[in-house]
Amino acid sequence: MFLPNRHPDHHRPLDPADAETLSVTAADAVERHLLHRDSHAPTPLLALPALAAELGVGAVHVKDEGYRLGLGSFKALGGSYAVIRLVLEEAGRRLGRPFEVADLTTPDLRAIAAGMTFVCATDGNHGRSVAQGARLVGADAVVFVHAGVSDERVAAIARFGARIVRVAGTYDDSVAEAARVASETGWIVVSDTSWPGYERIPGLVMQGYTALVREALRQLPAPPSHVFVQAGVGGVAAAVAGHLALVLGDRQPTFAVVEPARAACLLETARAGHPVRIGHGRPTIMAMLECYEPSLVAWRVLSRVADAFMTVDEDEAVAAMRRLARPAGRDPAIVAGESGGVGLAGLVRAAADPGIRAALGLDGASRVFLINTEGATDPERYAALVGMTPDAVAAQGQGVEA
Repeated sequence: MFLPNRHPDHHRPLDPADAETLSVTAADAVERHLLHRDSHAPTPLLALPALAAELGVGAVHVKDEGYRLGLGSFKALGGSYAVIRLVLEEAGRRLGRPFEVADLTTPDLRAIAAGMTFVCATDGNHGRSVAQGARLVGADAVVFVHAGVSDERVAAIARFGARIVRVAGTYDDSVAEAARVASETGWIVVSDTSWPGYERIPGLVMQGYTALVREALRQLPAPPSHVFVQAGVGGVAAAVAGHLALVLGDRQPTFAVVEPARAACLLETARAGHPVRIGHGRPTIMAMLECYEPSLVAWRVLSRVADAFMTVDEDEAVAAMRRLARPAGRDPAIVAGESGGVGLAGLVRAAADPGIRAALGLDGASRVFLINTEGATDPERYAALVGMTPDAVAAQGQGVEA
């Protein structure tokens, strides 16, 4: 399904609060934070010229977040950043002086962090990020996971010392339960989605994601003309689209939001013109995107800067994983998890449909930017879907970075 953005706010400037959250100044602060992370390195941007020729576009570049901070997902940029920011702010309030990320190992700050507990709900990746951030500062983390989260993903979270709470139902049910328990205990919710009265912390999570955009703009040979980004509640899509709009202005790219057909809460929100919660049907293989209600902050941004909303089917997501694992020509091999290649799946669908091509202005000169949002966060499932292990795909080599 394909739906152009016809919201009255389309092409209007960002809300001032969102413009501040996603600004160049804020992104600078995120990059300064990352300089103090031991495992930080810019993730690779890879050119896929054979794929571009196959799809009839000028260039395709993929930012591979499977290498981010040792967590295998772009989510590593958001939850841990928010946790660290919140600890620094709490220390400043209690001790009456400013704290910077360089102060994370000081006894005063760690004493305050030790009394803080951070809670979140997750499909897997966000929970690892929050747990990692809590461990870095010496705080506690409690992570709520729904019935669809695999045991392997749960174990990956627990390795960071987080306490795991299983919740029956969907991701949205785990979000509600985490918020309920936090309200009773005084724990701090670090969510990647927002709701009325709860926007600042999800804004910090989104702010963390601007780092990948800054890196990509430095790595790309020219700014992109088109961007396809996958979405669950919409946080990374909004962060990427919003920051690009602020940085590039009149040169901002045509931006398409891509969702699973079985969990298209943003497309249905765009159709209704206001945030809606959609019904839960069959689970989607795109587990990290299985969300049924959008983030209010993300929608506020996307209603202004997204140009279209589209969905892909289960087989299209798997085909994208396999296409990235078995590249044509001299394109590099990329390990993309079930949700990681969904932006590519959207591009493939758009390129094959004359109506969508025309609506988005895709042609032989288009410069397309995609994000592999996750690597093989569940290696066994990846191997079953792709027919190769993640190590075997990675062993083919990444080729030359753009």
